[in-house]
Amino acid sequence: MDKNKINSSLIEEIKKRRTFAIVSHPDAGKSTITEQILLFSNIIRAAGTIKARGSGKHITSDWMQIEKKRGISITGSAMQFNYKCFLINLLDTPGHEDFSEDTYRIITAVDCCLMIIDAAKGVEERTKKLINIARLRNTPIITFINKLDRDSKNPIELFDDVEKKLKISCIPITWPINCGRLFKGVYHLKDGITCIYKKHIMYNLVKTQIVNIPNLYNSLLDKYIGIDEVKTLREDIELINQCCLKFNHTNFLNGAITPVFFGSALNGFGVRHILQALINWGPCPTYRKTNCRIVYPNEDNFSGFIFKIQANMDSKHRDRIAFMRIVSGKYYQGMRLRHVRTGKYFILNDAVVFLARDRFLISNAYPGDIIGIYNHGTIRIGDTFTEGELINFISISNFLPELFRCIRLKNPLKQKQLLKGLTQLSEEGMIQIFRPLLNNNIILGVIGELQFEVVSDRLHQEYKIEAVYEYVNIFTVRWISCIDINIISQFKLNNSSNLAVDCNNNLIYLAPSMVNLNIISARYPEIIFSKKREYH
Repeated sequence: MDKNKINSSLIEEIKKRRTFAIVSHPDAGKSTITEQILLFSNIIRAAGTIKARGSGKHITSDWMQIEKKRGISITGSAMQFNYKCFLINLLDTPGHEDFSEDTYRIITAVDCCLMIIDAAKGVEERTKKLINIARLRNTPIITFINKLDRDSKNPIELFDDVEKKLKISCIPITWPINCGRLFKGVYHLKDGITCIYKKHIMYNLVKTQIVNIPNLYNSLLDKYIGIDEVKTLREDIELINQCCLKFNHTNFLNGAITPVFFGSALNGFGVRHILQALINWGPCPTYRKTNCRIVYPNEDNFSGFIFKIQANMDSKHRDRIAFMRIVSGKYYQGMRLRHVRTGKYFILNDAVVFLARDRFLISNAYPGDIIGIYNHGTIRIGDTFTEGELINFISISNFLPELFRCIRLKNPLKQKQLLKGLTQLSEEGMIQIFRPLLNNNIILGVIGELQFEVVSDRLHQEYKIEAVYEYVNIFTVRWISCIDINIISQFKLNNSSNLAVDCNNNLIYLAPSMVNLNIISARYPEIIFSKKREYH
């Protein structure tokens, strides 16, 4: 086959793809908007609800038992679907207050983020943390200010909050007409259309009816939103056009500005606007850095990296799936791939794509796609796969845990099962395991408190293990490295009671306080105390 035709076909597939994640603080509406996006893409017939009493309904992307029981998203999930002529890869991030490292790594695997903000609360702490991760790669961010059908902050106040806390300029694309019970809709500044928000009851269900009125000076606006409110809207839009920055696609792609939309995810109002912005402005798959060079998506040879591992998605089978982001080239069924870390080649016949816990065998996939590979314990987070080239994708890290507990078995005879379960959970990136040098304790490090409960639940559900936690005097940890072996040896001798190793046998310092860490790091200036560790 002609090589030019192959490249042309690859480029066309790349242009059609959008890979993004939804990020938000808990209860800002992330799971609801995920359902609405799937609804508008004809993937589901009706949007689910966070579990209501006796309803038995759950958000599509929530598949773990604890997620269904508590009505929250705990683990990230991947969904691939078509919208118009585009193929969307949506990575759904955990939306509870105590998310895990899984959330951070998902953001490193996407090309764009959709940020959801509660109109009554503005930018909250968890959103700030997630956006800081996105800013490490200057990932483009689209903003949706949600819950306008409830009492909300002033739009200017919300813009000011975003710009101060996230250091990114807001560019209004739609503008709200009132809020709460008086919410009448939004004006789309780029399209010049007023979208009227109306709710009516049909068959005992609340339905949202949208009326689009072109021209800000259309007399129909007086009928739908009132003469006084039309006057206020026209004054607001005139002021915005004079004072606000205009949308610039280059600045958006560089992460310097964020286009802002308003609406109500629960009622599906404004969701089409952000979907259209995603396909119009969102970047198609972009380049990635390796330890040797930059890899571009339109290269002929296949490459990809593992950013997530999930065990036991199917409770009937003890399976483990490795989630791979394709960076370059084309996957085809039966292709020969090299697992760079191990140096081994294998034939890949059974790659899958996802819709939450459901998976579908595929024959082809392209850059930007998220595919699943069945993992029998040999694949780790951060692993690179190529058609032979010895490269490793970088910026896939272990992030610093924030909370620590010692885990103990109720039945000491199940130590083997405990180690197996914890090892698999650590391979998923859910937890980090530390083994102190001077005893046989097992210390777990996590990003958020809820992860301890998740670990207990999964150990019970998947490995039939009952475990309890004990407090440990650890404030923070640091990965230790030094080019001088003698200095490390002396350091280990003098500080053995505060040292441990992680699951990859890397040396860790367990600091009981920040004061202690500052004293130790000042005492050993030759040693590097790192907050994160690259997988390669």
